[in-house]
Amino acid sequence: MHPPVSRHAHPGAARRPFRLLIVEDEKRLALSLAKGLMAEGYAVDVVHDGLEGLQRAGEGGYDLLVLDIMLPGMNGYRVCGALRAAGHEMPVLMLTAKDGEYDEAEGLDTGADDYLTKPFSYVVLVARVKALLRRRGRSAEPVLRVGSLAVDQGARRVERDGDGVVLTAKEFAVLEQLALRAGEVVSKAEILEHVWDFAYEGDVNIIEVYVSALRRKLGAGHIVTVRGAGYRLVADG
Repeated sequence: MHPPVSRHAHPGAARRPFRLLIVEDEKRLALSLAKGLMAEGYAVDVVHDGLEGLQRAGEGGYDLLVLDIMLPGMNGYRVCGALRAAGHEMPVLMLTAKDGEYDEAEGLDTGADDYLTKPFSYVVLVARVKALLRRRGRSAEPVLRVGSLAVDQGARRVERDGDGVVLTAKEFAVLEQLALRAGEVVSKAEILEHVWDFAYEGDVNIIEVYVSALRRKLGAGHIVTVRGAGYRLVADG
């Protein structure tokens, strides 16, 4: 029998705060994170089981999901993959005790937007949460057009030849940086600086994972690799 969902609402939080769901089976960690995020002004729900997390997240209404990978019932990879397959687009920040590029790539391939390895600094986690929410809630901005691609910065939407392309928040952010400088070479370091913020401590080569995902979704010819320099977004390859 699984414990009931725990809801935490900060009494001084702003009206209609962002709603976050934490799915983490380490109860002390989960409740500590909830308490801290509550103090930041968020409304936070906590569950400790993958199946229950999938059910709660699938009900909608959440602005962001903090998702552990090693969970009872259903692991985080499967939870994230099931949510994306069902069309849920809320940002997903994955937590794991594992440490390795393969695990990170696997998590991102299921549709996660960011990845944090335990143990981590609470300050870093808050920075990641704020960055993901900021990108999701950005006000209306111009539509960037590069050949058959239309990158709507305000709606966080991408179209190719008029057809919508579903991207994760982090995939969109990488594409946005390339589209803002279409035709120019953008280095991995520049993408990291603008997309991952100051808190990222991982391997710069994670950019390759996102570029690969974008090529699968947009067509390989749109993003050109300039060896030793970075990437360039072109009209059509």
